[in-house]
Amino acid sequence: MTDQIYIRPIGFAASPQSEEGDTIRLAGGMVYAHRFAIILRRDGVVTKRALVSPAGMAEALGSLPDSVAEEGQAQWAALRFAHPALQLGERTIRLDQPQVMGILNVTPDSFSDGGAFLDDPEAGRSHAAAMLEAGAALIDIGGESTRPGAAATWEGDELKRVIPAVEYCAAMGGAISVDTRRPAVMEAALDAGAQIINDVSALRHDPRSMELAAARNCPVVLMHAPGTGQDLHEGAAYANVVLDVFDWLKSARDRALDAGIAREHIILDPGVGFGKSLAENLALLNALPLYHALGHPLLLGASRKRMIGALSNEAPTAERIGGSIALAAAGMDAGVQLLRVHDVAASVQARNVWRGLRDAALTDFSEMPQD
Repeated sequence: MTDQIYIRPIGFAASPQSEEGDTIRLAGGMVYAHRFAIILRRDGVVTKRALVSPAGMAEALGSLPDSVAEEGQAQWAALRFAHPALQLGERTIRLDQPQVMGILNVTPDSFSDGGAFLDDPEAGRSHAAAMLEAGAALIDIGGESTRPGAAATWEGDELKRVIPAVEYCAAMGGAISVDTRRPAVMEAALDAGAQIINDVSALRHDPRSMELAAARNCPVVLMHAPGTGQDLHEGAAYANVVLDVFDWLKSARDRALDAGIAREHIILDPGVGFGKSLAENLALLNALPLYHALGHPLLLGASRKRMIGALSNEAPTAERIGGSIALAAAGMDAGVQLLRVHDVAASVQARNVWRGLRDAALTDFSEMPQD
């Protein structure tokens, strides 16, 4: 029998004083959680669910079965852990507030803006500069489409697409992540000025990727996807998508640690839209705070995804800005540290307004008794 535990934040407060201090600062960010579900699962079946506040957490953890007691303590510590900033070259990316990652696709067939910046380097350069000026903390450059049914990309073509884009973004002084699952592209991009590896296969596509990431001592994004071959969307089968993705990300994290990747260099992405139905994507988004219990910064990539079209009369990708902002706001409310987006200016504006509301709540004593 296999016993598992999950500590899921389910109640939130605008400020600690709203709950008379009975809150935690979720993952060191600007979200305060005051109610948690402790979920026990045996062999994939949920067997118990208890609700508790921070004031009662020590007692609740002390009564756990021995099989999950250590893991329970680790998850509770992770939920309260304040992540250090990412130091990317000369740029420091603080993780105590949401940061915006701008997307630069240099592909002929991405589901959004495919081809727009591939054959026109000047257009790509201008777009990257505009994203940085609008407030993007970093630029994510990808040369392979991973949408469902996308054709395989030859490594040589991916290198020709990605490296010039990395070079002109690096020349602007931007922090850069490279969205690839091929170690040759990872290595060339890092040599050209990229600082983060963002791998949608969680370093599974090529066994050399894990060794390379460890050797280069750089941050990596490990994303959930059910597929193991060329199509990462294949093979999805979930007993409970929220908990199954948690277990999968935990295993991916542990593989990375075993390979020598530093704990502080691991970022996790639940993989919205990859091998998941609309209902499963919605469940995942509603459960985002749970994934802080893994103890790593979270990246959310939901911008312009197909699920937005499904909820808005099949709106085409270019007309999904409103839905993208709504999902970004959901990520911010969940304490997500990195938002991967197409529409940087709108997303940064939404983030700034969101932060203004959070800051104001900390000094709002309207509900406190007056002397």
